[in-house]
Amino acid sequence: VQLQASGGGLVQAGGSLRLSCAASGRTFSSYVMGWFRQAPGKEREFVAAIRWSAGNSAVADSVKGRFTISRDTAKNMVYLQMNMLKPEDTAVYYCAARKNMIIVTTTLDYDSWGQGTLVTVSS
Repeated sequence: VQLQASGGGLVQAGGSLRLSCAASGRTFSSYVMGWFRQAPGKEREFVAAIRWSAGNSAVADSVKGRFTISRDTAKNMVYLQMNMLKPEDTAVYYCAARKNMIIVTTTLDYDSWGQGTLVTVSS
């Protein structure tokens, strides 16, 4: 499995960004795809995840109502739409894949990781 995240950048507080993750190397019908983030000096944390086949999803409480995860099965893409960004959303965002159809939030349960894309939110 190869995952390529993109779309990060510098944005002012209150702004929006859309992250993209290009997935390849497998058929993902039995996968869960996730987004995690890691801020400087902090542990990597769950942001959102989506079941590839059914499309149901989960998001962390810290981003609920602001972030939305989606996927395009025809293009093998996963997206994270981030609205109303806050300075505390500043982090490197990682795309991850889990070869299992149960959505979980723990990093250890994801098998493959992309390289990360940096999101910086200025106040």
